[in-house]
Amino acid sequence: MKTLGLGIAAGLGLSACASGISGGTTVNNQNNDIDKVVTQYTIETAMLNIYTKQRSEKLVAIVGNQSVSADIQITPKGSIQFNNKAVQGAEVNTINKVNNRITDQSVAINYFTLNPLVFHGFTDSTGKYSLSNQTTIIPKMATVGDSSKLMTETVYADSSMHKKIGSYEQDWSLARDTNNTAWLCIENSKNLLLSSDPIGTSSECYKINAKGDILASKVTLRQPSTNGTKTVTFVSQ
Repeated sequence: MKTLGLGIAAGLGLSACASGISGGTTVNNQNNDIDKVVTQYTIETAMLNIYTKQRSEKLVAIVGNQSVSADIQITPKGSIQFNNKAVQGAEVNTINKVNNRITDQSVAINYFTLNPLVFHGFTDSTGKYSLSNQTTIIPKMATVGDSSKLMTETVYADSSMHKKIGSYEQDWSLARDTNNTAWLCIENSKNLLLSSDPIGTSSECYKINAKGDILASKVTLRQPSTNGTKTVTFVSQ
């Protein structure tokens, strides 16, 4: 699943990748809304909003003494063929900037089917062709503290699939943020988000409400260095 492409200075970069209303409980024996703690969230709806629906966002970070940003646009493409299957597609267009100057642009398409939501792979403007093996069904509802394996992604140099570039695992988890928001995080076992060196890990986290609306996002890259682990976090504006 390929969600964005970022270009980052100082050796760090990103270039490439699920309804209903939840219930709650009341604490402190009071009836004020502020005391209501939401325990379940519609994560399938959230993932649909993240990866398949029309949306745009800007992620920013400071790397060294430079300002780095990515303008990301998700555009549904409708019915499409991928790997000899009838699927849906969603385009991810990312414009990268350093100190407000455009450095590069990447375009990818995620392929998926609905009911239930299953991701099948992606292609991108560099020619990469990736196949997803989604190992579990994304639940419609999840409780704070839940986590699960999501998929294994196998990436090839092109659609001939003669040259395998690598593979990585993706997991999801749901953690409390406030009484009525939570962080839905997608953890990647390899930094395929990095354009030059995939060593390390990355995570994409989305703040959601009970309906699965996306309220904010952040992307964290972790890459080994001679002085330990180098970490950069992009946050939405």
